[in-house]
Amino acid sequence: MGLNNARKLQKNRKKFRWSNKPYKVRILKLREKSDPFGRSWQAKGIVIEKFQKEAKQPNSAMRKCCKVQLIKNGIQVGAFIPRNLAQKFVDEHDEVIIERIGGKMGRSKGDIPGIRYQVIKVNDQPLHLLVKGKIEKGRR
Repeated sequence: MGLNNARKLQKNRKKFRWSNKPYKVRILKLREKSDPFGRSWQAKGIVIEKFQKEAKQPNSAMRKCCKVQLIKNGIQVGAFIPRNLAQKFVDEHDEVIIERIGGKMGRSKGDIPGIRYQVIKVNDQPLHLLVKGKIEKGRR
């Protein structure tokens, strides 16, 4: 390492940063490109089917979920239906709005494997008000 070696060190540092995965993902904007929502935090979709997913150990519950096809790009994602008995209000071919659940680093949250989104509205009616019985489900 000589006195005039700074330029060489800078060049090497710049070159070898590309082997750092978080740097590469950030610079090439790979997260936005692979995300089904794009840059938005909510998306509208159509319910294709309802299913139950078994929770991870040590829980043994069956979590109520649905498969949603997004309107904006046609990608199918799994969405969790929160609250007790809320799956009664979500039927096939309903229009729902989903959002990210908010697990760490964009991954699934809690004991539901592979589910990254949750239902917040059904046919433009808030799901939590439907469950409480304050409003009735709208017809489409």
